[in-house]
Amino acid sequence: LTCDWSSDVCSSDLPAGAAPSTIPSASTSSCSVASAITPESVPRRLGPMPEDEVEIWTDGACSGNPGPGGWAAILCWREQKRELSGGDPSTTNNRMELMGLIRGLEALTRPSAVVVVTDSAYVEKAFTHGWLEKWRRNGWKTAAKKPVENQDLWQAALAAAEPHQVRFERVKGHAGIELNERADALAVAARDAAAAN
Repeated sequence: LTCDWSSDVCSSDLPAGAAPSTIPSASTSSCSVASAITPESVPRRLGPMPEDEVEIWTDGACSGNPGPGGWAAILCWREQKRELSGGDPSTTNNRMELMGLIRGLEALTRPSAVVVVTDSAYVEKAFTHGWLEKWRRNGWKTAAKKPVENQDLWQAALAAAEPHQVRFERVKGHAGIELNERADALAVAARDAAAAN
């Protein structure tokens, strides 16, 4: 996503030599891109943020467990917003929650300060309560000596987070928080599209 800073107009093209601080265009066909919005229309539930911190609002949806599912990530940086989403015809809700996180982080083109906003305790607590470190030390086994579920995606999430300074904020789902509701709507739409294919 490149911007004409004098007019705050964004496009989905990333020409050679573009400023490294821009948010990139979608790397897969399953992503959709939203144009820039005005600062006053960006909900700031978390209060004032450092100027260069990127907000990533994530969500996942699944019909059945397993069943068709969808994920979403909304990236907000300064006056820009970008929406990503995708689906899987046979998956679980937890995998879709993780995919939203992974794809949101992978969309960043340079090391960044990031706040991930999620309604998933599964995702948030794994990072903030030390679950991931314990799993890695135990050879990706739980305390009950069973294999950690979704190990492939946890490892992908760690790799995607590694270049960045990432912190997590958990919000209540379906509580009228605008960007959380928007991420949910994107994930549900992607789920429905995956189910129809």
